[in-house]
Amino acid sequence: MCGIVGYVGPRNAVDVLINGLSKLEYRGYDSAGVAVNTGNHLEIRKNAGKLGVLSEALKGQSLTGTLGIGHTRWATHGRPNDVNAHPHATEDGKIVIIHNGIIENYLPLKESLIAKGHSFKSETDSEVLAHLIEEQYKGNLEQAVRTALKQVRGAYSLVVTHADHREIVAARTVSPLVMGVGNGENFLASDVPALLAYTREVIFLHDGDMVVIHENDYRITDLAGNEVSREVTHIEWDAEAAEKGGFDTYTLKEIFEQPQALTNTLLGRLRDETGEVDLDINLDPKSFKRISIIACGTAFYAGLVGEYLIEQLARIPVEVDVASEYRYRQPLVSENTLAIVISQSGETIDTLEALREAKKDGAKTLGVINAKGSSMTREVDDVLYIHSGPEIGVASTKVYTSMVSAMLMLALWLGRARGTLDSAKGAELIHAARELPRLVEQALEPERVENIKRIAEKYKNARDYLFLGRGVNAPTAFEGALKLKELSYIHAEAYAAGEMKHGPIALIDENLPVVAIATDSFLLEKTISNIQEVRARSGQVIAVVSDGDTDASRHADDVIFVPKAHEMVSPIVNVVALQLLAYFTATTLGKDVDKPRNLAKSVTVE
Repeated sequence: MCGIVGYVGPRNAVDVLINGLSKLEYRGYDSAGVAVNTGNHLEIRKNAGKLGVLSEALKGQSLTGTLGIGHTRWATHGRPNDVNAHPHATEDGKIVIIHNGIIENYLPLKESLIAKGHSFKSETDSEVLAHLIEEQYKGNLEQAVRTALKQVRGAYSLVVTHADHREIVAARTVSPLVMGVGNGENFLASDVPALLAYTREVIFLHDGDMVVIHENDYRITDLAGNEVSREVTHIEWDAEAAEKGGFDTYTLKEIFEQPQALTNTLLGRLRDETGEVDLDINLDPKSFKRISIIACGTAFYAGLVGEYLIEQLARIPVEVDVASEYRYRQPLVSENTLAIVISQSGETIDTLEALREAKKDGAKTLGVINAKGSSMTREVDDVLYIHSGPEIGVASTKVYTSMVSAMLMLALWLGRARGTLDSAKGAELIHAARELPRLVEQALEPERVENIKRIAEKYKNARDYLFLGRGVNAPTAFEGALKLKELSYIHAEAYAAGEMKHGPIALIDENLPVVAIATDSFLLEKTISNIQEVRARSGQVIAVVSDGDTDASRHADDVIFVPKAHEMVSPIVNVVALQLLAYFTATTLGKDVDKPRNLAKSVTVE
């Protein structure tokens, strides 16, 4: 949700903090701030707005020091203004904190602290932590933090420093935190990209971990004070992977990275000779009588594609749940249930809590996850990594297509193991999967991109959109509508095309663009009938059509041709066109596509 950076070492901390925060601004950009130990006291600078506002304010200031903490905020408690920006300090300025998460019991804690004479400046729940630590401080900062956290209920990555100590104390529960191990310097961050300019040796802190860092050493304990050992992981990502690479935006770069991301997801897992996939999953596929897929947002739509594929290929009943609802509806779960959680970050709090609910009731659990070392990867019984690499754009693109390809492989794995999918059909689908990187690369050819850009320009002033799809591409319509909403702020709805006549048809007039996914499918004739229903009511049809299909294309006002793909893998090819439509609609309207308003990349609060 929020971005955190901490540093202690020989460098100017301000430079490290601002550079690190620039790699984390996707986690929140309502405000930003830093606190630097200048040798005898802590200096705080913070501003509402994006990081650039703070960076500009720091120019010409002689703020220097070799220990500091920084924060970029996505507001939960308190408006996005200068006062509510992090860091937060005690009245005397001795103790300074930054925080990612939510303190659920902050109100009674705040009332108690006020009664004891503490004075609050902000509306945030986070400021409570500074005063709570001050209340416990008796000369040992680590012990004060540990004692204070015993009173706290909620989710947090907490980073604390004190003017009189050359150390940083940090702790995490639910919210992510990574430590960077350097030579004569150490770092903290919410995510790995903030560290790559300085070190590739990192430690993924676990739930309940506390770390104290100095220049030359660090110590990790649990919240009770018992020392724990955590593995140092070498990160192989090139630092350039987190940069724009010549594209105007991260989002466009990541759309064009999809052929490579798909190659990474599929690499080494497909067995052409047997029609099988090797997922290195140790769960018993024959033991499951039902599957629950649990996810949020874009990952939820990947789950809907997974539902279709698994039921078709493995013949297991599947239900897909929005994670934020799953844990509250008392789901029926047993030891014969496989709960699949899908998440880019592996830190999405709604999905994480739903995972814990499923485990509590006896389900076996599998994570379809991008981020290694994340909370979910440590709590599931097994993991299917999607290997997309870092995704900076807040609206997910390459991770979505990698998630869908992972669900395809999972359906193949289940079908072959359970005997519901023969080797010939398996080989056919594996061949189709192997074609995906090439097909997506073709979908991104310049003439196709220019055509979509032209269509986006034509309909940029539309106030509403309707997206329609059928079968395995119904979720593609949902994802297309979501992307348009996220990036351009245009209202969009999506429906299974056969449902249009049960209500949404009332919306159709000459001002409504209707995007219809009409690629090659056994349901194509029915989709064309739905398109004709739109045209009969003067709706403007934008049809996504397979190359060479002159019949489907003649029923549309505008046509987006995409490479012809096997129906089972077509959602991965088709969605690329919808990503581009949303992207160019947004850029034509002047929107900030990398940082859509009110959104954050990894939502770690309920």
